[in-house]
Amino acid sequence: MNSNPANTTNPNGQGAAGEGVPAAAPATSPTFSPLYQQIKGLITQSLESGEWKPGEIIPSEVELAGRFKVSQGTVRKAIDELAADNLLVRRQGKGTFVATHNEDRAQFRFLRLLADDGAEHPHVSRLLECRRMRASADIARQLDLKPADPVVLIKRLLQFDGEVTVLDEIWLPGAVFRGLTLERLSEYKGPLYAMFETEFGTRMIRATEKIRAVAAEPSVADLLHVPAGFPLLSVERVSYTYGDRPVEVRRGWYVTTGYYYQNDLS
Repeated sequence: MNSNPANTTNPNGQGAAGEGVPAAAPATSPTFSPLYQQIKGLITQSLESGEWKPGEIIPSEVELAGRFKVSQGTVRKAIDELAADNLLVRRQGKGTFVATHNEDRAQFRFLRLLADDGAEHPHVSRLLECRRMRASADIARQLDLKPADPVVLIKRLLQFDGEVTVLDEIWLPGAVFRGLTLERLSEYKGPLYAMFETEFGTRMIRATEKIRAVAAEPSVADLLHVPAGFPLLSVERVSYTYGDRPVEVRRGWYVTTGYYYQNDLS
């Protein structure tokens, strides 16, 4: 990335507060955002381009302030928001690091199933299948693809404390996850999102979910070892990477006997 942000129309290259503005809005359609939001956008661009890899330390606030020609306070506010968005992680006395799905703390960010005692129990994944297929109209729409574009379908079961608790069906864009096979999934020992991040360069940033109560259909009930018609929690998720691009559609069926699904609202 160019170390000098773009000049504004001010001949001194300064904004109203005396700090360099990283980018000028087109005169024909002006848009305005706080300076720290512009710096946040530039840092996000560096994350998306891979300038700083997941788990790596980023430059200090002083270095970034010099790079973008803004105050350290402006950089700090941008980093605070990126940390709140789970894109960066501050570590006391060590610096600020790019967030990664390989961290223990990240494993339960997207899997919010807790035991009745409130504890986060480790789980074991059992893969059922992984195959390439043509996207249905519904999946294509959610992944911003064309109908019949290639997708990868993964089916798996999650076991908590030895009990089958979750059935997942996961659709991924075939072009992004080219080369993903059942064998490759089976050999990888870490979390699924960590594999997507490290081996396919796709980091899940945020997700939207729809949650409803359903009665187990016979095929689902058989896999979850419950009777047909058993009450389940259905969780439908679309996950996004940088640039708000959808890169995963997931449909899960949860047995909530002894467990509950927690969402923290803010």
